[in-house]
Amino acid sequence: MKFLIEKPHLIFFLAIPVIILIGVLSGYEATNETLDFNVHDTYYVIAHFHLITIICILFGIIGLGYWIMQKTDKKLSKSLNWIHVGLTFGGTLVVWILTQFYRTEIIEYEFNNNLTLTITLIILLMVLGQIVYLINIIIGIMKIRNKTSG
Repeated sequence: MKFLIEKPHLIFFLAIPVIILIGVLSGYEATNETLDFNVHDTYYVIAHFHLITIICILFGIIGLGYWIMQKTDKKLSKSLNWIHVGLTFGGTLVVWILTQFYRTEIIEYEFNNNLTLTITLIILLMVLGQIVYLINIIIGIMKIRNKTSG
């Protein structure tokens, strides 16, 4: 585990083919599956394929950022790496598990409403994790390395 926290770009680069594989395999079951949500009076609809593509691009950018920081010998905070990786992958896993509990009966509206609120809060924590990533990268760039001669 220490190896993955010291080289978090590997986690994100290895996650990309896994996400593509999951997206392709689940795409055969429901070709017209979409993610839709509304904000006030506007519905936003994202196709399953586009969601997978966006996630892979974001993971590629994040992995590239970590890789560049390692190649330029900039040191990142290990605790911020833990927070970022944990919120990103842990949050994704928890959201996926919680979506499996949705109920279809109209009587269970209150349960689904609370579940939606919980999922929304976890997604906000995941967004906070991406802000932690940006802060970690900025701190790593700004940090001046003390090099001793001799």
